[in-house]
Amino acid sequence: MSSAERGQRRAAPSSWHRDWETPQSHLVPAVLAAAASLVAMWPYTSVIAPGSWSFAVLAVIVVTALAGLGVRTLLSRSRGWIRGFATFGAQLAVAVATLTQLVAGDTAIFGAIPTPTTLLTFRTLSEAAWQEVAFGTAPIEGTPGMRAVMGIGFAVVAILIDHLVAARSAVVAGLVAAVVGAVPMIVTLGGANVVWFVMLGIVLLLLFRHTAGRHPESPRRSSTALAAGVGVAALLATVVVAPALPVSATLAGTGVGVTIDASLRLGDDLRQPNPVEVLTVATTADSAPYLRLTTLSQFDGRVWQPDRGDLLRQSEGFGPEEWGEGIATEQESTSIRVIRVSSSWLPVPYPATSIQGVTATWQLIRENRTVASRNADAVGSDYTVTSMRVIPTLEQIRALAAAEPLADPGAEPVALPEVIARTAAEVTAGEESDYDRLVALQGWFRSQFIYSLETPVEEGFDGTGAEAVAQFLEARSGYCVHFAGAFALMAESLGMQVRIVVGYLPGVLTDEKRGGDNVFSVASDQLHSWPEVLFPGVGWVPFEPTASLGVPTAFAAGTTAGGGTGGPATPAPTVAPGAEETSGPEVDRGENDPDAGGTGQLRRLDPTPIMVGTAGVLFVVLLPALIRMGVRTARRGRAAGGDAGAAWTELRATMLDLRLPVSDADSPRKRGALLVGENGVDAATMRRLTDAVERASYAREGAATADLAAALDDVLRELRRSVDRMSRVRALLLPRSLVAGRGVDAPLLA
Repeated sequence: MSSAERGQRRAAPSSWHRDWETPQSHLVPAVLAAAASLVAMWPYTSVIAPGSWSFAVLAVIVVTALAGLGVRTLLSRSRGWIRGFATFGAQLAVAVATLTQLVAGDTAIFGAIPTPTTLLTFRTLSEAAWQEVAFGTAPIEGTPGMRAVMGIGFAVVAILIDHLVAARSAVVAGLVAAVVGAVPMIVTLGGANVVWFVMLGIVLLLLFRHTAGRHPESPRRSSTALAAGVGVAALLATVVVAPALPVSATLAGTGVGVTIDASLRLGDDLRQPNPVEVLTVATTADSAPYLRLTTLSQFDGRVWQPDRGDLLRQSEGFGPEEWGEGIATEQESTSIRVIRVSSSWLPVPYPATSIQGVTATWQLIRENRTVASRNADAVGSDYTVTSMRVIPTLEQIRALAAAEPLADPGAEPVALPEVIARTAAEVTAGEESDYDRLVALQGWFRSQFIYSLETPVEEGFDGTGAEAVAQFLEARSGYCVHFAGAFALMAESLGMQVRIVVGYLPGVLTDEKRGGDNVFSVASDQLHSWPEVLFPGVGWVPFEPTASLGVPTAFAAGTTAGGGTGGPATPAPTVAPGAEETSGPEVDRGENDPDAGGTGQLRRLDPTPIMVGTAGVLFVVLLPALIRMGVRTARRGRAAGGDAGAAWTELRATMLDLRLPVSDADSPRKRGALLVGENGVDAATMRRLTDAVERASYAREGAATADLAAALDDVLRELRRSVDRMSRVRALLLPRSLVAGRGVDAPLLA
């Protein structure tokens, strides 16, 4: 074959290529690529809780599609490789700018140009997201870490699918969308999302239809029919596969970390069968302090809302002291290493006065002396907090009146069940000071109630709403959320300003040392909540009403020991409710619980859902190869009956699959000669096929026909041997002829 002939053959589609790249031809591919990316994203909404992550993914997909559309339109008359590189660069730039603005805008130049601090933020968030995925349960909370990782991941997916669609690789683009979308169902062993399978089938149909209809070597009618057939087959196959996928709703794993959303929905985390270490605390004290994440002060009758104070830079400090000059204090230093707590708050002791070792993305909320961030995640943080231990004497705290509840003139009054105020009054009758009333409430809860994680669920009051509190007071069984919520509403009914804290118990002393400090290990089942009451001149005083957990708050009377200064005599802990070294309350577990006896065994997993799910995804991935195999078998059967057209069409389709040059301007004899000379096909076998094609085209009807299947098999075998292994694998898995082939009814001779 001369160089001029090769140039002529390869130039054949150039006129079509120019038509494809007209400005008007870019809109549909961009829309289809964005639709395929959105279909790939859809299943993740069932395993990640609603949040800003979905908006970030949507924004990335949209700006990527718009950037690609704009650049391709502007450069529609440029060379293809120039247009491709320019499009990729523009899409990458807008995706980075969009994610930077949405995830870490306060660390970037103009909110969109990344800085080293931005990169550090993304790294920290990515590590946090990995911890959430590795140790979390579905649905995973939509944390800043998940927003960053999902945004990055779908930026890659959106750009990849966009370029595949633009390059007319509909099969590959569809497979990318299918594989990415199937990941959540495989990883979580979740229920089959039939709606998603239908959406995927429709997108595949549209991709095949659009790409096939635009191909240079395919008459529109025949290619449209083929694309429609492939799309319908994909749609039917996915609907058939969907019901066979597993329906387990839990995530396989050995334990879970904890994602904090400050909603007081702590029961699911506390009920996990395999607690894991979530953080460590190092301190010179004999016992570690309680650690708070955030506080909740506003109650609307149904839920407690987390406090949202102004975020201040660390250099501005935690603000003025809340305790008076006559109140004794001790300074303490606590080092905290967060392992598996995914949160936009950092665990800190109270009242914190300074913090070292965290990036500037972490800021201070003075109103409750907590540390929070709009973009960072607590996982992986290692920092030191300086705090004060406030130690009033019993006489001092009794002499003070609790602050009155703050009235919000714009809020509607909350009507509480009468049993709450009545019970509070009965329990505290006869007490003379506010502090004594609170201690009486604390003692009543601890002596008259039972700790249980299951009772609230079984009896339907697993919450902190007013009605749930009334049911809890009747059932007298629940866990920390119910004790804290009931105590808070009862204290408020007595005319006191109260709030609820979400945080962690002190943990268990370990044999480890960090320098000279003792190290305490805090587990996931030590997530806790407790109430606090404001005493002007002392600050917020915590109480521990939860039965069987920790040590109740109590202050010692002031004494003067042998010429001493008259300070307090070994009071009980006051910066937070005291706590014994305990991993948490004892919980009754069933005989079949793998943790019974403290062995920490892992659950046995049924491999059937994994096998069925994997088989389903493999079926979808191999669907093009299966369809191509069926078409080949049908044509070979017709060739065995002497149908030269079917044999020649299959030969041409195989050449397309193997990416061999094909030109419809060649006669069968010329094409046969090229295959013999360039691909090593046996000349006699090739001649059998070309003679049969010419005979079918020119001989009179009724001419004798012969079995062509053997000759066809020999020719196809030689064609496959003439290319490398990668080309053969690509031809098998991604058969180009499905979207670029000519129908069997096309003329034999061009």
